[in-house]
Amino acid sequence: MRTIVVLMDTLRRDHLSCYNEQTDCHADNIADFANDSCMFTNHFTGSMPCIPARRDIMTGRLNFLERSWGPIEIHDTTFPKLLTEHGIRNHIITDHAHYFRIGGENYCQQFDTYEFHRGQESDPWVSLVDDPPTPEEYFGTVKRQYQSNRTRFKEEKDYPSVKCFDSAIDWLDENKGADDFFLMVETFDPHEPFDVPQKYLDLYDDDYTGPHFDLPTYKKVDEETDEAMDHLRKRYKGLLTMTDHHFGRFIDKLKSLDMYEDTMIILTSDHGYFLGERDYIGKNYIPGYNELCNIPLLVHFPENQHQGQKNDQLTQNIDLMPTILDHFSIDIPKSVTGHSIKKMLTANQSVRPYSIYGVFGLSVNIFDGQYTYMRGPKDNSKCYEYTTSLTTIRGWLGEDIPEKITTGYFLPDVPFPVYRVPALTNPIVSDTTYIEEDHLFDITKDYEQTVEITDEDKINLMQDKLSHALRDHNAPAEQWERLGLKQPE
Repeated sequence: MRTIVVLMDTLRRDHLSCYNEQTDCHADNIADFANDSCMFTNHFTGSMPCIPARRDIMTGRLNFLERSWGPIEIHDTTFPKLLTEHGIRNHIITDHAHYFRIGGENYCQQFDTYEFHRGQESDPWVSLVDDPPTPEEYFGTVKRQYQSNRTRFKEEKDYPSVKCFDSAIDWLDENKGADDFFLMVETFDPHEPFDVPQKYLDLYDDDYTGPHFDLPTYKKVDEETDEAMDHLRKRYKGLLTMTDHHFGRFIDKLKSLDMYEDTMIILTSDHGYFLGERDYIGKNYIPGYNELCNIPLLVHFPENQHQGQKNDQLTQNIDLMPTILDHFSIDIPKSVTGHSIKKMLTANQSVRPYSIYGVFGLSVNIFDGQYTYMRGPKDNSKCYEYTTSLTTIRGWLGEDIPEKITTGYFLPDVPFPVYRVPALTNPIVSDTTYIEEDHLFDITKDYEQTVEITDEDKINLMQDKLSHALRDHNAPAEQWERLGLKQPE
């Protein structure tokens, strides 16, 4: 049995023709792959953004209800470790620099082997004493470290995501004909900065001449001109097209080695991104709209099972771990709250009545197949992070409030004492303007989520469903108080 996961960061499903026939974004190789695969239409992220999403994928349970951004915990059971225990060789190829920063510990180390390609975003890679060439006028931001890194990008082959696919192709050549392996190919692209060779911008007739703009600041659109926002969207499309091109090379290699037809191949993302829709740019601070949370999932099953099918069962990224284990006939741990997609398809019925997702400390969102309800916090003083390790994105939790940190057996399903840190600040979110908002939409009639539903009976129904979903996912007790919800009896 062979399984491959291709994870593209910030991959918006509405830019893929298999999900949106009206898109003008060129991603023909993903479209071809979709024709060979089962396409899941109600697939949602779980925890956001990058590292929380990856903990979901690794462990098959939600991260965001109990902590923000942090490492694999001592009590986590991960699918790579289980594969190793059962003799399944596993390998990850990635250019995701967050794995190697403070707060990203122990993810790649779960695998038998890993390969890291340098240079994305602010990866501390290229060392220049003198300042690198930097635009004088720009929208968003310009990071010195990335400007240093990009001095190494002379040709397309030098870009980190391209190197990831090159390495994956080489890995296939070295292991052609092998069975019983797991390979994860993870590209940071099309995540910002939307830096891409000019030929991909030419595909979209980009003739922008304004201030430099490839790395937006997460905020509402204000000083950015319409021309600049159009340029940003074309940069995103260009970067997605480049990523798609090299994904196609990888798929072609699988086919040439006769390793395609009998391999389970999963293509998905961690979350989406706002490119000016609703006047938002970026992610994290924004309510959990579909542009962020309804993400692509394409699964190529061996021997063309379910080929060309569209499936509307509710799925999430926490389902990847049990699906992978199920494919290798490995028992799924009791700690897992995700479900095997293979079993869902075999049973031909939904095993999940709702999906919940969000960013730690912000709204908790629930989708039941018809309605999306976004429940903002009512009292965020009742919010704690739970962890056996205090590292978080580029720093440490509670370093300014050590006297408020307590330890104990606060998580009933965890056999280790954990730190409990009051979430007085949020390491992921700086703009908290929108976190108290509640929203309710009927997705079957209003996928774009533009018509607010104010019917009290429907709101009460979704509140009750959310309360039960929190219990199903072993949420810490204060989550109900924080959200102003009644616990189920």
